[in-house]
Amino acid sequence: MTWAVISIILLSTVKILMTCLPTGPVEWLIRKFEIHSKLSEPNVTVTIDGKLLEGKDKNQVIHSFNEATFIKQHYIFPGTEELYLHPENSETPLVIDTKKGKKDVRLFVFSYNDRIDVVKQYKKKVVAYSLLSDHLQKSSLALQGI
Repeated sequence: MTWAVISIILLSTVKILMTCLPTGPVEWLIRKFEIHSKLSEPNVTVTIDGKLLEGKDKNQVIHSFNEATFIKQHYIFPGTEELYLHPENSETPLVIDTKKGKKDVRLFVFSYNDRIDVVKQYKKKVVAYSLLSDHLQKSSLALQGI
C-alpha cells in the first residue's frame, strides 16, 4: 500500500514538473541540445587563411554568425568527414575556435552565393549544417581579399 502511495506521489510530481518547468531549466535544456549555438566574444578566435581577425572584423563575424538563420542539418556518413571538412567547390573557410563548456569546438564556415555551410568539429564528432546570412556571406567574401 505504501509503495502505491509513494509511486503516485512521485509520478504526480514528475508530471507537474514536466508540464510546468520554469524558464531557466527549459533554456538550459534547449542550449544543451541546439546545433547552432551562439558565440560569445571573449572565448572566440577567428582566423581566415591563417590570419587572425581582431577588433571590428571579429565582432562583425561573430554578430553575423549569431544572427544567422538555421536552414538544415546535413547527415555525415561515417568515413566521409573529410569531404565536409575540405569541400571541392569552396574557397578558404573562416575558422572559429571556441569552447562549449569544457570542450574545444572548431567551426569551419564555408561561404557560398546562396548559403553558409558550417562544419562543427569537437572531440571526434563532426556535425554539418547550413545557415542563411546575407551579411556573413558578403563579409566572408570581402575578408577573402585580406
